[in-house]
Amino acid sequence: MSTHGNEEKNQTTPLHPGSERYFHGTKANLKPGDLITPGFHSNYGQRKKAAFVYFAATLDAAIWGAELALGDTPGRIYLVEPTGPFEDDPNLTDKKFPGNPTKSYRTRDALRVAGEVTDWQGHSPEQLKTMKDNLERLKERGIEAIED
Repeated sequence: MSTHGNEEKNQTTPLHPGSERYFHGTKANLKPGDLITPGFHSNYGQRKKAAFVYFAATLDAAIWGAELALGDTPGRIYLVEPTGPFEDDPNLTDKKFPGNPTKSYRTRDALRVAGEVTDWQGHSPEQLKTMKDNLERLKERGIEAIED
């Protein structure tokens, strides 16, 4: 993975544990200095306007975001800096992974794009299909993202 001179081989752990390196996966084409803000339509469920922006301290979580985002353009991963307070993402921590091992977060404030991760490996087609099938089942059951 190339992140402006930093190298990391394990995509499921932060680049530097304890550091403040955060990632955001999307299909949007952004540049350093751009702000990612709440208020856009969610990529999940009924696509309501999102009250939060989601990000993670693990590359793997951001890869899922990039791969599952709606649209036909390639997924992208950005290094981001929160501009305000943030909290654990309850969609993952309370529902699936108590303790937040994915290091996934959400904020009502903007994320500032600091750079782009240009060399990352996506999940296998089988893993991606399984995840999309699971999301479709949740959608059919009317399960939406938590937006408290």
